[in-house]
Amino acid sequence: MSFDDVFKVLGEFGTYQKRVYLMQCVPQIFSAIQTCLSIFILFTPEHRCSIPLYDNDTFLVQSIRHQVMLNLSIPYEEDVDQYGRPTTQVSRCNVRRSIPWNNDTDGNSSFVTYQCHSFVFDTTIFQSTFTTEDNLVCQRKKYIVHATMSFMAGFTVGSLLLGIMADVVGRKKAMILSIVLYIIPNISGSFVTSFEQFVICRFLSGVSVGGLLGTGFVMGLEFVGPSKRMWAGIVIELFWASGTMLLALLAYLIRDWKYLNLVVSVPPVLFLSYIWIMPESVRWLLIKGRTDEAMEIIQHAARVNGVHVPSNILLKGKEEEKIEPEEPSSCFPVCKLFSTAKMAGRTSIIFLNWAVCSSVFYGLSINVGNISGNIFLNFFLISVAELLGFLSLLFVLNRFGRRPVYIFSVVSAGVFCVCTTFPVIFGSPEIQWVAVLLATIGKVGASASFATVLLFSAELFPTVIRNSAMGAASFCARVGGMVSPYIVDLAQSVDGDFGKALPMIIFGLCAILSGLLAYYLPETLHENLPETIADSMKKPRKSRPDITAIDVNTNQPLMNGYNAQENETTA
Repeated sequence: MSFDDVFKVLGEFGTYQKRVYLMQCVPQIFSAIQTCLSIFILFTPEHRCSIPLYDNDTFLVQSIRHQVMLNLSIPYEEDVDQYGRPTTQVSRCNVRRSIPWNNDTDGNSSFVTYQCHSFVFDTTIFQSTFTTEDNLVCQRKKYIVHATMSFMAGFTVGSLLLGIMADVVGRKKAMILSIVLYIIPNISGSFVTSFEQFVICRFLSGVSVGGLLGTGFVMGLEFVGPSKRMWAGIVIELFWASGTMLLALLAYLIRDWKYLNLVVSVPPVLFLSYIWIMPESVRWLLIKGRTDEAMEIIQHAARVNGVHVPSNILLKGKEEEKIEPEEPSSCFPVCKLFSTAKMAGRTSIIFLNWAVCSSVFYGLSINVGNISGNIFLNFFLISVAELLGFLSLLFVLNRFGRRPVYIFSVVSAGVFCVCTTFPVIFGSPEIQWVAVLLATIGKVGASASFATVLLFSAELFPTVIRNSAMGAASFCARVGGMVSPYIVDLAQSVDGDFGKALPMIIFGLCAILSGLLAYYLPETLHENLPETIADSMKKPRKSRPDITAIDVNTNQPLMNGYNAQENETTA
């Protein structure tokens, strides 16, 4: 029997499992907050050069004298608005001064324009952001991209390294380390005095979020029964969406970046209590041969759930039925995913879909986030779109299966991305809201596809390398997330309306292609979680067995987490 059969005795989602699951979900609120926090703390408000030799200069005009000095010192320049229409505004990056002509006695002079290094900012939206504090504008505006990428780079490293750590030393230790890495750099980030210090803190914050998201998701799935796994995989995403909506509220109420960062960084100190109250993953303990510890946790869960579990359910069977352990391998754990051609092809498709889902997800966020209007309301609407995408899965995943739902959601997101190009290329500025609407609907599909591929992958990867594999998949997702801003930047590199539409065309076509490739992945609905590589390769592409027909035989129990029939396959 497999470990999933134990849930027929213990209960698939009893009181104990709900407690453990909630402990994995709550940190995801703060994972979402830190992932999206850069939108607010690195926000660039309207700005211009400060007037030379004018004390107490502000962005808003204070008096007639201030306006006269502004007209003399700051040049006006031609610009275009978000719809491509020409406009004139005060220069953001240049200042000018009067230079008298040589040997001129009539007081004639000429104006010289040059780049400035001192700025004043509009404080209507935010009193202070790190961008305004460190003058990350004009010739230093690329530093904002570097700061954002530092978090994504940390996210990438954390997803991979902490995922591997979770497979090697345990899920719990990886989770605790992620919590510590969340608390220290994020609180310290409110007191940094240089850009370099800020980037280091954001990098470590990304490492922590990569660990929290990957390890929390895996632990949430590993201790629930097969029929509840879909709910476990999606509800945790609802906590993510609630975190982004909470961030919109907090950012609206707290307009100083230091206080905002501090408010969202201190509460996770409470998660240090997990050291004492959170159990280790039973599946991981069984795979490592620590049967006594696994049985202790199961017996405690049984008492909390009010059921009786036979004490020999996890003990070894008869000596002649003992399973031969897997051959030791010097290969890096993730490399086992490429041990056969079939497994390598499946893994490549999964990794590609993670990268594309992430790229489209963040790309649409950037596109919708740049629309005019209230930044807090816009971000809240984006969060609602995510929530709708996640909620929709609760009604379709168990009815239609993981693969069809994923294919439909990612392909529909791609179609809506492509459709946004028509009002951009052929429409007038008055109907640009249609492009925003289509992109927002696409965000619903992108959110649904991202949540589905997360659950789908966790059910496809075997327990022996599940966390490492999810970490590697998340690594691919982070690469996709880092690439997406550069795809969006193509709008600045290619002239005309086609240049503005090009990023959405790329996002759309990539999403459609990845969705079509996902057809070659096996369905996992109603399947037990695979424990070994061989288990995962046994899955037929269209198999949907009835797990309720399985008999629990406690006289032939689990042996270190492996199916007793594994010996016949691997011998």
